[in-house]
Amino acid sequence: MESGNVVEYIDQQKIMCAVVLEVKKQRLRLLTETDREVNLSVNRLSHKCKTRLDLSMGRNNLVEALRETAKRRNTLINRINIKELWEILNTEQEWIDIATMTEFCFPADSNCDHESAVIRAFFKNRLYFRFKPDSFFPNSEDQVKRISAQVKEADRKHNIITEGAGWLKNILQNRKIALSGDKEYFVNILKSFYLFGKESKHYALCKAMLERAGIHGNETVLKLLVKLKVWDENENIDIYRYKIPTIFSDKIIQRATELVNSSDLIAGGNQRKDLTHLPLVTIDGQSTLDFDDALSIEIHDNHYVLGVHIADVGHYIKKNDIIDQEAVTRGSSIYTPDLKIPMLPPCLAENLCSLKAGQLRPAISIIIRLKPSAEIIDYEIFPSLIRIKQQLTYYDVNLIAAENKEIKILCDIAEKFRQKRLEQGAVQISLPEINIWLDGSGNPLVSKINRESPARMLVAEIMIMANWLMAKFLIEHGISTIFRSQPKPRERILKGNGGTLFQNWMQRKFLSRFVLGETPEYHSGLGLDAYVTATSPIRKYFDLVTQRQIRAALGLEAPCSSEEIKRIIQLLEVPMNYVSKIQFSRHRYWLLKYLEGKIGQKEVAIVLSKRRNYYSVLLTDYMIECNLPRSNGLSLKPEDLVQVTIQHVNALKDLISVFIG
Repeated sequence: MESGNVVEYIDQQKIMCAVVLEVKKQRLRLLTETDREVNLSVNRLSHKCKTRLDLSMGRNNLVEALRETAKRRNTLINRINIKELWEILNTEQEWIDIATMTEFCFPADSNCDHESAVIRAFFKNRLYFRFKPDSFFPNSEDQVKRISAQVKEADRKHNIITEGAGWLKNILQNRKIALSGDKEYFVNILKSFYLFGKESKHYALCKAMLERAGIHGNETVLKLLVKLKVWDENENIDIYRYKIPTIFSDKIIQRATELVNSSDLIAGGNQRKDLTHLPLVTIDGQSTLDFDDALSIEIHDNHYVLGVHIADVGHYIKKNDIIDQEAVTRGSSIYTPDLKIPMLPPCLAENLCSLKAGQLRPAISIIIRLKPSAEIIDYEIFPSLIRIKQQLTYYDVNLIAAENKEIKILCDIAEKFRQKRLEQGAVQISLPEINIWLDGSGNPLVSKINRESPARMLVAEIMIMANWLMAKFLIEHGISTIFRSQPKPRERILKGNGGTLFQNWMQRKFLSRFVLGETPEYHSGLGLDAYVTATSPIRKYFDLVTQRQIRAALGLEAPCSSEEIKRIIQLLEVPMNYVSKIQFSRHRYWLLKYLEGKIGQKEVAIVLSKRRNYYSVLLTDYMIECNLPRSNGLSLKPEDLVQVTIQHVNALKDLISVFIG
């Protein structure tokens, strides 16, 4: 290698023509066709030959000569048919040196330009041959097919990235352009990227598209999807992230309609006891449409007869029916401030299965005889026919609680049953509930609900009693079901009923997770030796399964085996986890959305704990935790009350910050 030699090397996927200015051992100083000087190792050269340029001709002339050389060599490429060469040579499966390949391409006299043209052609088209700078190896037919598919896919992705990036830029600049491809495809790429991040199959493609468009951050992607009217600015993203079905298929609706239109659904012969004479009432929230439990109370000389009547959903929806299969995939109805997703089709949940006033309905009734001291004398569970007389709201019941004789008795029974549970070690946590709903304009409104109001307390306690008795009933009949238990709390703060807001909040943090199993265990939170949930079969699949096991004990259907119960628990683990996450995150989102309008407002907070750089505090009006930065001279301890000012809230980013004020 000498000064003046014309050489070539590969730079950023392009072959560059250069002349050697200086040789130092194995390093070369080159002048390129782009009028740049570079230093390279000899090993970096893709082609070298005896062609020389006179270095004394001056830099400009040297550059021009290099450009002419490159142009001449690129022109020669047009005379090379690589596919034709491959068809002749691929059966040999041997390396072919540069001199031989040049002779195949240019049978007449050939020179350095022809050699370079061969290298350039094979560098440009790598479908048919592998190559090193001085030799070539034909790919097999399978390799050609595979590489061809890869090249086609790479071209497709390149086109998507290029066109998609241009489309996104124009959207951000409020300009509309037509897409040659399917707009839905580009939209789905964006949605998948936003929802699943690196788990998305379109992640790399969308990331490249966004980078080319100069877009960074998930927030901008969401704004794009809102701008495209794909999503609302307050879209419930978790619904898509967890693939929650929000509507019922035509097949499900058709089957539900068939059930509603059936004429013999109340048939039960002598198996059902007629309780239509009882003055049954339902007690629910104002917006409730699916009524699945009702109460009755009869007053005798020396005892009460308390009735808890549960809609017999199992009477209509049989195991493995397509509606049942749909219900188990959902696991539960989902309730959020902006959305209700029922477990059952509305024509069943709000009509046929619902305990609507004045309508004859099949039920599973738990009839409990109690002494005035609320001690249970005995109980009976049986299939029944009922008719609801009144549908009351919690508000209605609270208004009449002090004067209505029946309500007073129900409250008394509930209070005494709670006291019994507390004596048995129950952990009674009493915290207000933050209720969020949207007004006609879609703005969040917030109110604090007292869970210890007479109406809510009596319903909660009597339903706990009914669930406990149904657990005992199943145990007595030797039928397994989905029992719910809870280990003792990791730390006990509350003793008996009551306690401060701080104590109740902190006690909740120390509760152990509940456990589901096919055999009964102690439930420390409730202070009961066995427990099931069966009072909400319209809304919760666990409750529907338990109700079916009770129906089996009553001879109305065949019971699920212990193995089937285990399988159902496993099947429901994922959907119930999603239900819990969605309800929690959506409640928090709308609460933060509400607080976005309260920036600068002063609030009362309870100090929960002290950390290195901040205090963890609870905003008492909203029951939401946030961090309070520690400032010089400020020394707080748990349970201190402080006044804070809301500084910043961002519901989308799940952020809230406060400062002492």
